[in-house]
Amino acid sequence: MNFAWKLTTLFCFLMLLGNARADEKDSPLPKVTIDGNGPGWVELGDKDFTNNNCDDDTWTWKDGSLHCTGKPVGVIRSNKQYKNFEIVVQWKHLKSAGNSGVFVWTTEESLKAVKKGQLPKGIEVQVLDHGYAEQYQKQTGKKGDWFTTNGDVFAVGVKMNPFPPLSPDKSRSFPRKDLAKGHGEWNHYYIRAINGEVRLWVNGEEVSGGSGCEPASGFLCLESEGSPIEFKNIRIRELP
Repeated sequence: MNFAWKLTTLFCFLMLLGNARADEKDSPLPKVTIDGNGPGWVELGDKDFTNNNCDDDTWTWKDGSLHCTGKPVGVIRSNKQYKNFEIVVQWKHLKSAGNSGVFVWTTEESLKAVKKGQLPKGIEVQVLDHGYAEQYQKQTGKKGDWFTTNGDVFAVGVKMNPFPPLSPDKSRSFPRKDLAKGHGEWNHYYIRAINGEVRLWVNGEEVSGGSGCEPASGFLCLESEGSPIEFKNIRIRELP
């Protein structure tokens, strides 16, 4: 009698354990949003950036937020260079089909050389509104299969080995999930750049990146590329 009771108890326990593991497998992994608060994090504002090759009124700081008119094409750059770091930034396109980006490890030489209407060399973490895909197809008659609107990471004039999935020409790291919100809504990027590797989290989940970046130090840049956009809560923490 005692043996039968023990056997029944063991069977029930194994059933409960199996159900728990099944539930765990079926449940989505929790999102992790790093807000840039805590030891070592510092906020970046007006005093930390310089207009590189835009008009004087392209970039405007107000109440802790940064507004960009989108014209002309160009960048605002950090006043200092960074090597290993993590950064958080929130952004919101104000119009459909907006285009922008966050550059990391931007080269000093290219920043000095670019004119209005040009972009520097570095690793671009793309900030692209969903409406861009529809606009591209209307203007060209072709489907834009070489880009996505959910956080591509790619090299501009420098070296990087993009993480899969890859764009058709293998130059871009495409996001593993579509997590970006459309124009008029705030998006959250967390970017970690360390030892030549860049990884991007969109709204709490890692989606894209690359390794073998050369150079693996340089300036941070925010991009103006034809459409108004706002940035806020730009915070950075330097790493060893």
